[in-house]
Amino acid sequence: MNGQGRIHHAAGALLAVDGLCVAYGKVQALHDAALRVDAGTIVTVIGPNGAGKTTMLSAIMGLLPRSSGEVRFGGEPAPDLDVEQRVAQGMVLVPESRALFAELSIEDNLLLGAFTRHRAGARDHDQAMERVFTIFPRLRERRTQQAGTLSGGERQMLALGRALMAQPRLLLLDEPSLGLAPRIVQEIFRVITELRRTGVAILLVEQNARAALQVADHGYVLENGEMVLAGPAAELAADPRVIASYLGRGRPA
Repeated sequence: MNGQGRIHHAAGALLAVDGLCVAYGKVQALHDAALRVDAGTIVTVIGPNGAGKTTMLSAIMGLLPRSSGEVRFGGEPAPDLDVEQRVAQGMVLVPESRALFAELSIEDNLLLGAFTRHRAGARDHDQAMERVFTIFPRLRERRTQQAGTLSGGERQMLALGRALMAQPRLLLLDEPSLGLAPRIVQEIFRVITELRRTGVAILLVEQNARAALQVADHGYVLENGEMVLAGPAAELAADPRVIASYLGRGRPA
């Protein structure tokens, strides 16, 4: 495991990011970031608050047009695609805020997740919703309930379910455990593991380093806008530097 500069991406990467930079005025929020996500794998990026993790996901998703560097998705350059086009190609972001429509029902929020596919001519939203309800039975029980009345855990389930309605190849998850009780965190990470078994690749940004490294195949450590460590998740979890900074006693399990 070494500090991350530019890396060479094998042809088979689903997502390949190289030299990604983002600046807000004179402040460099992300510098020369590089990572890869292979199909059907979970890759996590851990790091402290303010490290640039959310900025990185936003740039990959195309929400920060002033970013620079190379982003390739499915082997094709992504910078010329807008957010909707990236969703249509199979890249979906679940933001930290969850961004639900509070006054709409669970069912209507889910249907909005299928909008891009519906506009492209797909008429499989009923089957997609059934798959979501199979993963999250609690959403089926509350399908007519307004999203704004849900608990924090239920809102996270709905945000994940809405993303799955787009039938993504790659999920970008921004702090899915944030603000949730430990029991709900365990459930969310169980679902993330299950999703990998269905073939969905996941790029997971998390402060809960212990939980993230337990489910991930590969990991990166982002500090002050730079990738400082990378390697198999099990090796990162055993690295003294990671243990000292992120896995020490008193940190959430």
